[in-house]
Amino acid sequence: MNLSRKRKKELRKLQDDAGQLWEAQQVLVGHAADIAREAGRQLGNFNREQVVPVVQDAYSRKVAPTVDRGLKIGKHVVDDKVVPIVGGVVGTALSAWDVANQKRYDLGIGHRPAPKKKTMGLGSVVALVLGTAAAIGVVVAAWQALRADDELWVADDPLSTPNA
Repeated sequence: MNLSRKRKKELRKLQDDAGQLWEAQQVLVGHAADIAREAGRQLGNFNREQVVPVVQDAYSRKVAPTVDRGLKIGKHVVDDKVVPIVGGVVGTALSAWDVANQKRYDLGIGHRPAPKKKTMGLGSVVALVLGTAAAIGVVVAAWQALRADDELWVADDPLSTPNA
């Protein structure tokens, strides 16, 4: 397909205009990245200087005393009410169990089992290896997600103009 000189000239002019537009867009995107970076820095400063002190003050005046009071009440209930009751029940049950076992041994019905040696089996080793691998995977994923990479979305090199 042959194009006339006039059409070729018009196409070249259109391609030059598209190239100029592309370069202007690259400059504009670069400026937008600079502005976004500066806005992020200013937001961090504002957060550090204005928001964090107000939140810390409100927490220390309103939330912390209530939480401390709740923790003291909870500790009192657990230490003075729950632990003695549970300890008494468990102690009584174990005493009854020991008395019953001793009676069986005295009557000759049962025999005392030999204590087992505690060793780490294959299942423990496999669980330990899998747990370690999972922990390493979580750490690597968190590192990848949280690493600072400011220019992920801005091209490092200007892209070439599209061909018509």
